[in-house]
Parts: sequence; C-alpha cells; structure tokens
Amino acid sequence: MKELRYKGPYTLKLAVSITEFSPAQWNSLTMEESGSQPETGSQLKLETLPFLEWEWLAALETSGSAGPESGWHPLHLSLWNSGKLLAAAPLYLKYHSDGEFVWDYFWAEAAASMGRSWYPKLVGTVPATPAEGYRFLFARDEDPIPLNRVLLDAAEGLCRNNGIRGLHLLFTDPAWASWPGSLAERRYSPWKHSRFAWKNALPGARDGRGFTDFGEYLACFNKNQRKNIRKEYHRHGEQGIGLRIVEGKDAGPEYFDRIFKLYSLTNDKFMPWDARWVNEAFFRRIAESFRHRTVFSEAFWENPSSAAGLTTAAPKHPAGSTLALAMMFRRGGKIWGRYWGTLEDMKDLHFAVCYYAPMEYCIREGIAYFDPGIGSPHKIRRGFRAGFDVSYHRFFDPPLENLFRTNIGAINRYEEGSIAALNAELPFKAAIPGVEFCAANLRR
Repeated sequence: MKELRYKGPYTLKLAVSITEFSPAQWNSLTMEESGSQPETGSQLKLETLPFLEWEWLAALETSGSAGPESGWHPLHLSLWNSGKLLAAAPLYLKYHSDGEFVWDYFWAEAAASMGRSWYPKLVGTVPATPAEGYRFLFARDEDPIPLNRVLLDAAEGLCRNNGIRGLHLLFTDPAWASWPGSLAERRYSPWKHSRFAWKNALPGARDGRGFTDFGEYLACFNKNQRKNIRKEYHRHGEQGIGLRIVEGKDAGPEYFDRIFKLYSLTNDKFMPWDARWVNEAFFRRIAESFRHRTVFSEAFWENPSSAAGLTTAAPKHPAGSTLALAMMFRRGGKIWGRYWGTLEDMKDLHFAVCYYAPMEYCIREGIAYFDPGIGSPHKIRRGFRAGFDVSYHRFFDPPLENLFRTNIGAINRYEEGSIAALNAELPFKAAIPGVEFCAANLRR
C-alpha cells in the first residue's frame, strides 16, 4: 500500500487491490452503527450494502471480473491513524464504461464530437453491481464528516494530478450524498436513473407492519391483475415444476456451479447485448466466503411426467433436478436480486422465480425491502414501484463540465416524467388508503 502526500492528522494511503486490506480491517468499516456528528450535534445512521463488504469486492477483483484485465483498475483510498484504519473509499480507474449500468456512452460520444475525451475516469461504485447505497466507509467510533471531506479532497486531487477527466460516484447512498460538505456543496452534478423496488409494507398500516402472507399482498391489486398474478405464480405447477427457497448455509457447492452455468446460458441468448460481467471464478469465491449472505430461488422438476404439454420432459429432466435459479443476497431487512438463469424458457417462470417466490420469502422472514435488479418496466405490473437512483459527477476538464451541466437538467426532468408515468400504471386498487403514502416513501 502506497503512502500519499497529505498534510493533516491522518496517514493517506492508496491500494491497488482490495487484498491489501485484511477482511477484518475492511469490514470493521462496514458495521452498521450510529456515528456522531459533532458539527451539528445529530446522529448519522450508517447503513452498508453487503456489496461493499470485503468478501464481495475481493470476489470481483481476485476473479478478474473487476480487475486490470477487465479494465477495472482498483485505486482504493484509505485514512489511518497509528495503524488503525479510519476510513476508505473504494474507487476504480477506467478507460471504458462497461459494467457500470449508468450507460454514459452517449456522453462519451458527445465529448468526442467536441474533440474532448471522456476517459480516463475515476469511478466510485461496486463493479457490475447496480444497487443503491455506494458510499465511503468509516470506523464506527469516528466522526465521519471530516474523514469524508479528506477522502473527497484526495480523490479529486488524484484526478487533477493525473489527467483523469472526471470523478463519477454511482448508485449513491442518498443520506451520504447530502452530508454537510459532501457532494452537492462540492459542485457534483446529480444524474437520476430509474430503478424498481418492492416494500413489504401493508398500505395504510400506521404501525408499519408488513403483509401477513402473499394473499394479503394480492388483495392490494385490482381484480384483473390479481387474477393475472395468481396465474403467473401458479402456472409452474401445471408444468410439473416446483419452487423453493434455499439459503446459502443450506446450499451445496453445486448451487454455485449451476447458477454460473444457467447465468451464462441465459446471457448467450442475448448476445451481443448481454450483461455478462462476472465469471466462473467469481461464483466460486462467493461460495467460499459469501454464502452467509446468499439466498437462491430455485425452480426444479417436481413431476416432469405430469407436465402439461411436455411429453418429452421426463427423460430430459429427472425429478428434483434444477430448471432455473435466481441468486439473491441479504443483509438485515433488505434483499437484492442479482443473477438469474434457466435451462428452458417456460411461460411465466421468470416472474415466479425472480419476483413472487422472493416476495413470499420476504413476507415470511419479515424482510422489508426487495431490490429485484435493474431494468424491465414490466415490474410495475407485479407491484414494484419505480424510483430514482442518483449518481454524482464532477469534471476536471471545463468543456466536459459545461457539457454535462448544460444538459443534465433536461435529462433528469425526462427521467422524472418517465418514472411518474410508470407509477401511474401501478395496478393497485384506487381506493386503498396509504398507497400514495407508501409510494412517496420510495422516492429519492
């Protein structure tokens, strides 16, 4: 780990791999705790994505999924005092935009038309993981506000001193972004991106309780969509298919092998527009060190010989064998869907495995929030609400700064209009009290 010049009370270091930190060192910064804020006398509740934990970042980097060989060059900044790690900023130097899920290619093309380069850029994000909650990390017994300022100063200085065109912080934690002296006050421009989320919250319940069962959730929908969801969720039974949730602690190594194979097979169908950003070694490392966060939603052949219209299914698929898998990750009261794959495309199977079975699991386990993964407006019809993720951008080339600031307002307004139009299509009963309240809680 290289020590950088810094005049102040801390030691500033730069690491080119997450493995330069021990798991215990790094994860000491990811423990959820209320941190004091002497400047305002208030308390800051710090939540941490599971994807900011050492094991996830190490799986990405050491597998080569997010390493120099794939165009992700780790440049992790950290602050120390007498050998103790106080704070860290996971950052990557990049010369392309693959695997970021903000799709800034049109900005790069616009910059090129002006004779400017969009790259290299410094990116604060979890590689190939579009989930709201990126932030810098802090020791729980330290005041994070001054540490945050020092890390932002250091990241910006790294850009200025090395010809890096911009600093891009993606899928940010909205609370972190609004801290005193943080992004808005430092001329970072926000860019809004649509996303979908489901909350296990009974509309109108003032005590904040969740649904008691999936039937109570279905009761929120209008008659037609309630009927449609029942058909989608139960069609697998007519096809001789069973569904089950398998938590990581109960999943053998074969589950991690299968998800890679199914994920690859499904991505093959969408080439060259596939989103294959992680490799087989990544899944093996997750099996070794991150299974405690892992949850699988599995479709399996329960009784292939009785599958309606599938007379050839039995010899191809023995009873109990896996047909499809969705891989999810849980921390606290939240769960995130990440990878999906299937051997065969079966009608409505994706909805059952990736949406309804995880929702029912959330209801059963008291999980409050479900992020199903990026994209797909059809999520609206299944009860996911549209909202915003926000990325923040600062440029160190004046023409690029002007390009972005001149146009981002119109782009954000368009995105706001698109999200409002999507939410207008939510198929809930119009008379349910509290639906508007619940929707407002999801806006950023």
